[in-house]
Amino acid sequence: MKQHEVLEKNVGLLALFMVLAVSIGGLVQIVPLFFQSEVNEPVEGMKPYTALQLEGRDIYIKEGCVGCHSQMIRPFRAETERYGHYSVAGESVWDHPFLWGSKRTGPDLARVGGRYSDDWHRAHLYNPRNVVPESKMPAYPWLVENTLDGKHTAAKMQALRTLGVPYSDEDIAGARDAVKGKSEMDALVAYLQVLGTSIKNKR
Repeated sequence: MKQHEVLEKNVGLLALFMVLAVSIGGLVQIVPLFFQSEVNEPVEGMKPYTALQLEGRDIYIKEGCVGCHSQMIRPFRAETERYGHYSVAGESVWDHPFLWGSKRTGPDLARVGGRYSDDWHRAHLYNPRNVVPESKMPAYPWLVENTLDGKHTAAKMQALRTLGVPYSDEDIAGARDAVKGKSEMDALVAYLQVLGTSIKNKR
């Protein structure tokens, strides 16, 4: 009893034991994840982003889309009924950085791939009110005018390969030609159309 009283009255000692307790609890929860295959291995049949999809992902980040759209469906009925199959870790093993997010000013996009046509996405990105009159999303008309030169695409793919993304030498060699002259709109739509398709195709 006296020892407990000493611990409660000594702020420094209490803080030390709190840090120890939180650290041990954190390690017990986190460390096993490093040894679970479903966390560290891609879902079956998943392919790395193409050069155009990869550029589209960078545009998605640049334009701040992740600030309003999460890409993580929680395993709750309300979420899966609206968005589809809940997100699994294996879908994101090649994402650097991952774009799960937690803010939903707009809907979650984890399963948006194939849900709408390319033309719908183009009209929506150009001016969201054209297809969703009540939308609060800003318009991105400049995506049609901005073209890609592919100058850094191969370097991006090489960097990702060092992190475990299985890009082949052929993928990297043809990266520049695959995106050169394409618009930012083309790239962003290509990226959106692949989101969640690994799980969709598997089911």
